[in-house]
Amino acid sequence: MRSKLKKPLGTLIRESNVDDLLKIIGDEKPKKLISVGDATSRRLLKIRVTPDIIVIDNKIARTEIRPIDIPAERVYKVKNPAGTLTDEAWRTMAEVMESDKVTKIIVDGEEDLITLLAVHEAPVNSIVLYGQPGKGVVVVKVTEDKKEEIRKIINEMDRR
Repeated sequence: MRSKLKKPLGTLIRESNVDDLLKIIGDEKPKKLISVGDATSRRLLKIRVTPDIIVIDNKIARTEIRPIDIPAERVYKVKNPAGTLTDEAWRTMAEVMESDKVTKIIVDGEEDLITLLAVHEAPVNSIVLYGQPGKGVVVVKVTEDKKEEIRKIINEMDRR
C-alpha cells in the first residue's frame, strides 16, 4: 500500500512552476479547492490563493512548525494517527464539504492520508492539492473515475 500511495494521485506541478498551478486553478474554476498539508497550504497563501478547505497538522516533514496563520471562518480539530484514517476524520471531511465557509481542519497526528478522504468526499469538479516531498504540488482533479480509484484504495485499508 505504501508504494501505491507514494505515486502521485494526479498531476505533479514542480515547485518552480507557480504559474502552471495558478493557470490550472483559474481554468478549472473548481467547486471546492482543498489543500492538504502545511507546506502546500503555505505555498498557496504566499501566491494569494485561499483554499475553501485547508487541512494541516502544524508539521512539515514530521517536524513541528509554527502554526500557519490561515484566515478561516470555521475550525475543526480531529485526531488521526499516522498511517490511519479515523472515523472522526472521515465524518469531519464529509461535513465540511457541505459548507460554503473557508474551513481549517487541524489534525492531531498526521494529515497525509486525509488527502484520500478529501478526494472521496469532494464534489466532482473540485481540486485537491497536496505536497509531493522534494518535488512539488500534486493537483488531483475530482472526477467520478478518480473517486472510484480512491474508493478502491480506501477499501484496501483498515479503518479505525
